[in-house]
Amino acid sequence: MAYQTTNPYTNEVVKTYENATPEYVEESLAKGQALYKKWRNDPVASRVPVLRKLAKIFRDETDSLAEVLTTDMGKLFTEAQGEVILCAEIAEYYADHAEEFLAPRAIDSIAGDAQLENHPLGVLMAVEPWNFPYYQMMRIFAPNYAVGNPIVFKHAAITPTSAVVFEDAVRRAGAPDGALTNLFVSYDQVSDIIADKRIQGVALTGSERGGVAVNEVAGKYLKKTTMELGGTDAFIVAEDANMADVNAIAPRARLYNAGQVCTSSKRFIVTANHYDEFLESLKAAFASVKLGDPMDPETTVAPMNSKKAKEKLQKQVDAALDGGATAYFVHDPVDSDGQFFLPTILTDITKDNPAYGKEMFGPVAQVYKVANDEEAIALANDSDYGLGGIVFAGSAESGAAIASRIETGMVFVNTFFSSLPELEFGGVKKSGFGRELGQSGIFSFVNQELVVKRDHPNDDENGGLVLPHKF
Repeated sequence: MAYQTTNPYTNEVVKTYENATPEYVEESLAKGQALYKKWRNDPVASRVPVLRKLAKIFRDETDSLAEVLTTDMGKLFTEAQGEVILCAEIAEYYADHAEEFLAPRAIDSIAGDAQLENHPLGVLMAVEPWNFPYYQMMRIFAPNYAVGNPIVFKHAAITPTSAVVFEDAVRRAGAPDGALTNLFVSYDQVSDIIADKRIQGVALTGSERGGVAVNEVAGKYLKKTTMELGGTDAFIVAEDANMADVNAIAPRARLYNAGQVCTSSKRFIVTANHYDEFLESLKAAFASVKLGDPMDPETTVAPMNSKKAKEKLQKQVDAALDGGATAYFVHDPVDSDGQFFLPTILTDITKDNPAYGKEMFGPVAQVYKVANDEEAIALANDSDYGLGGIVFAGSAESGAAIASRIETGMVFVNTFFSSLPELEFGGVKKSGFGRELGQSGIFSFVNQELVVKRDHPNDDENGGLVLPHKF
């Protein structure tokens, strides 16, 4: 596997990195394990200062860190700046709340003075994607650093510089050697690392295919996992929706990060009374975007991350059209050799179309017409995936009632999707399992150890063993 930064706007090969040797992998695991043994008995408070320093680095160096993202995978510089700031907020969130979250919890029990103590689990393996190179890492790093779980990680082959820069920022923040180690490894090496007895958990964000492959190995060796595997998120326009609000948000919900977002709206499910207006508005918005240099603040849609990704998306669109879909709109060509995919709107997608239920990872909107809210809910749930979703309705209450009936991990009502440190992130069905961020996210890889104590053993007919029933 070649780890190489190729600027998707200029097609320039910026830098190529050597793969990690088996010796370096072994050294990294050994350091992680030694650090875990030390951290096992250290208080959470001892690690909090590093998270605060890391947040400061991300705030102080926002522009330089953002430029790395833009060069690595092509995202708009303004969007890259936002990603960097979000990373700072995540680090600060766990610095502020980790001690509270991880405090022992008392349990009222006849067995004695009982409590659940939260301890580190051990060294973790993280496999992370290219679309949000820093954010995906901070999501797993910050809470687990607070817990005391060292991490080794494999980043995407096309964003190696982001991986190196993130690792360096953690080191400069004062994290000890072994706390976070980037490994440029092959998929075979990933399997070997997961199998290693020092690895106690695996976190992956990526494709369904990647999730299956990693879980096969993790399951074989009984390693705990969290998986975020993408989705076909629905954007429901209900019968009583305020169309001014809908039309303002819908284009952003699909085109942010050039549509390369797991939680971006990929299926617009619109009730019949709004369908024609919605299509015309979305078409006008898609037609007005500017494709160009992602460093230029006037650019509104960036190139895709790579030539390979662009070609894959084109094949999906071609298959959809061959299957009977209509290309309602395709943006005018752009005068650039960059990896731009022209924003496209597809309609008339039937259930037997190859595009039905498939994730299109790029600036392509699928728009479906339904008779009413009930049909909208049924169509939203007719998917193997369930990550996020958006509902626009006449009131927050009626929108929330629809949202609660959608089989998915997250729904936003009458607003744009948000990823914030305090909001748990994760999905159901083939979108994965487990949660990151928020209070739940910090417990993904924690040993919740039950400790029950008494001054003297129970003196009863069970010989000290308290049994609620006769066996």
